Amino acid sequence: MGDIKWTVWAFVSGAALSWGIYVPLVHDATAKLGSNLRAFLMVGVAYFLVAVLVPGIFIFLLKSDPTAKDLSKLNWSGGSLVSGLLAGVSGAVGALCVIFATRDAVASVGPIVGPLLVAPLVFAGAPIINTLASITIFAHGKKFEAPSPVFYIGLALAAAGMVTVMVNKPKEVKAANAASAAAASPSAVNKAAVPEK
Repeated sequence: MGDIKWTVWAFVSGAALSWGIYVPLVHDATAKLGSNLRAFLMVGVAYFLVAVLVPGIFIFLLKSDPTAKDLSKLNWSGGSLVSGLLAGVSGAVGALCVIFATRDAVASVGPIVGPLLVAPLVFAGAPIINTLASITIFAHGKKFEAPSPVFYIGLALAAAGMVTVMVNKPKEVKAANAASAAAASPSAVNKAAVPEK
């Protein structure tokens, strides 16, 4: 842990913050635009601005790629482009799934609780899939030590976290309940107990 550069933590924090507020922002945009697909279209425009223009400026205008590992391996071959496009499609499909999951969660449990439910389920499930896929399908011939029992305990805890969120989701306070709670508040009780002069 001590050998990790501070920039790693900075960018991880940026990703956690960005993805953490993604679902609430999408829900807010959906409410304002009146459509999930219109919100998703704006997400696509933002992807273009951030994911096409920024690297395009570095690669084609500045002739500099700060992320290149080995200049001799830089290429635009068909297979490499397909891999990049698949990664983009995966991200876009995930974003679209979040859009529709939020829509259906709002319809099921209300506009307050719905968005609160989707993000924890998505971001608890994604690391499990990411870890298993990285050491199997996308290992690219790398050999890994046999995972320790603690690794499997971690996966089980992540899955348990998903179930816990689902079972104990917050419940929206209904207008009638809010009125009863206000009527039963100490200030309301005291006011009722003091006779008018």
